[in-house]
Amino acid sequence: MKSFFYLINIQYLGYRFHGWQKQPDVKTLHLMVDRTLNFILEGKPFKSLGSGRTDAMVSAECAAFELFLEEPIEDLIVFLKLFNHNLPQDIRAVNIQEVDKKFNIIKHSKIKEYIYLFTYGEKCHPFCAPIMTTILENLDIELMKQGAKLFEGEHYFKAYCFRATDNGIYNREILTCELVENTIYTANYFPKKSYILRVRGKGFMRNQIRLMMGTLIDLGKGNVSLEDIKNSLLPENSIKMNYIAPASGLILNNIEFD
Repeated sequence: MKSFFYLINIQYLGYRFHGWQKQPDVKTLHLMVDRTLNFILEGKPFKSLGSGRTDAMVSAECAAFELFLEEPIEDLIVFLKLFNHNLPQDIRAVNIQEVDKKFNIIKHSKIKEYIYLFTYGEKCHPFCAPIMTTILENLDIELMKQGAKLFEGEHYFKAYCFRATDNGIYNREILTCELVENTIYTANYFPKKSYILRVRGKGFMRNQIRLMMGTLIDLGKGNVSLEDIKNSLLPENSIKMNYIAPASGLILNNIEFD
């Protein structure tokens, strides 16, 4: 039987979800996507496969999943409108395209870009909570900018993997890592200044970016030094970075498929 394959890009606010992957007795993004697909496809067979997992409360500007069907979609625009009409308010499908059977959303080479949105020094409006982390202490932003650049390039990231084992592949390349002032997200209840850590790479380990962000926060507080970060990226390093920055500031910003 011939199969049909579609790549669908979605956005979501992750604050009320327990991540992407289906789990017993909790509300996840994959669960809600599949419930909606089952409804609009009226029980016809289908399978959906995400491009990767996101943790509980992590959001996405551009995530993706592959949809496998036994019958073709006759009108992609109509299907996208119907899909959005039935998805929850905090999930939106932005694009759909047909792909061939050679495309594999998991194995296909891709670059992911994450951003981490944060501010410091004041208690923020509660409406900021779903996408912005607030650090109440003062931070040395200029020092944190220097620290962010230390992560760029090929390094040994075992110290930045949650529950790392002796069998993992920890030599990874970060294509971009920069800390800049936030000009992407605005709201009348946002603080006057907020900041973004932007990270691009081909693959990230569990909690890697949140551990990197946590280390930069510790750097900004004066708890670690630039030299500590340099040493943490060496193969002989035995240091474990323990501060995992809160999940709600992390956003999957883009996925580029080769």
